Amino acid sequence: MFDIAVVTVLLFTALLAGSVWIGLSLFATGFVLLSVFKPNIPMDVFASGLVWGSLIPKPLLSLPLFVLMSEVLVTAGLGRSLFSGLSPWLGRLPGGLLHVNVVGSTLFAAVSGSSAATTAIVGKVSLPELQARGYDRQLAMGSLAGAGTLGFLIPPSIIMIIYGVIAEQSIVELFVAGIIPGLLLAFFYMLYIALHQSFSGTQPVVARPTLRERASSFKDIGPIAFLIVGIMSSLYMGLASVSELAALGVLGSVFIAIVMGRFSVAALVRAGRRAVRTSAMIGLIIVGAALLNAAFGFLGIPKAVATVISSWELTPFVLIVVLLVFYAVLGMFLDGTSIIVMTLPITLPLITGAGYDAVWFGIFVVVAVEISQITPPIGFNLFVIQSQTGESISTIAKAALPFFFILLAFALLLAVFPSLALWLPRTLQ
Repeated sequence: MFDIAVVTVLLFTALLAGSVWIGLSLFATGFVLLSVFKPNIPMDVFASGLVWGSLIPKPLLSLPLFVLMSEVLVTAGLGRSLFSGLSPWLGRLPGGLLHVNVVGSTLFAAVSGSSAATTAIVGKVSLPELQARGYDRQLAMGSLAGAGTLGFLIPPSIIMIIYGVIAEQSIVELFVAGIIPGLLLAFFYMLYIALHQSFSGTQPVVARPTLRERASSFKDIGPIAFLIVGIMSSLYMGLASVSELAALGVLGSVFIAIVMGRFSVAALVRAGRRAVRTSAMIGLIIVGAALLNAAFGFLGIPKAVATVISSWELTPFVLIVVLLVFYAVLGMFLDGTSIIVMTLPITLPLITGAGYDAVWFGIFVVVAVEISQITPPIGFNLFVIQSQTGESISTIAKAALPFFFILLAFALLLAVFPSLALWLPRTLQ
């Protein structure tokens, strides 16, 4: 198994270093492994549909629709409306308008499913506004990097859809399981911001908002609140499947754009093109990972890894800690989608064998993937913020470090209290 691991790591690293797309790198690595160690297998894999079948599961239909919904909302300029609508309610709290990063990200996460999109839409408006009002620039960037990860945890989540398809778990149950952890993580972010600003004494003075300002704020946050209520109520009441929910979300986002006076056919076409590019990228990663995982299966790697780890006789909690470190390191080099599709065939049997619930592990993996969004050198949220601020990746990563530790601690909290993720879906069954 050692020679297979060496070939896998060296080849995949060389391809990534050569700027080959991640999906193609995964595909090429799997093909070479089969060609070298099982030369009679590659064509059989293609003929059997094992690889192309990875794109067939019906729940995957919802993925491009949720991406399109997010792009339509971005095109509609939702970020400025969120900032304007939330400012009168958050400005007087300890931490002040820095909380807009967290609350705005939480709201947008509930209608986007994407961490990078959440970071981009909120940061485009909040970072210039916070800087102009004298807020701590480091904390502004760090809180945005951390809060942007909520796009993965709060439903609807693209990552949860991919996990549900691969792990053969109910996507609706995963969505419901992510609600309490997502809101709790947002609370911890806000608590840190409040404590930091209270002890530093650097919070700018904000005038008390008038009743008229608070009343007018509902005009800005009302449309997205309407969309969130529509999606969540349909989810809870079982009124629509995941794919139908995504289609309703697209219609709702177009309706919001029309109501806000920001709809045009040209903008819709631009949103559609971006959605196609994003969905094609994800599809390519899924296909490439399917071939690599097929290669792993034929070479007996999952079984070998499980045997080695079992020989360590780890307690369930220590196993979780080991996997958390593993995912954190892997997140330094891969994006969240690649991490899940590559590792799940190996890690899921280990976790279920240790007595953990597969739905709970889905939430845990999402938190672990969130960590990858703010770890250099391949932290997508860091790159989004760099494009908006011009700061170096190292500066932004340093600003995001406290939120990195909050995510690590929160993942361990989930391991100690699995009911944080499982209570709501079990209650609604």
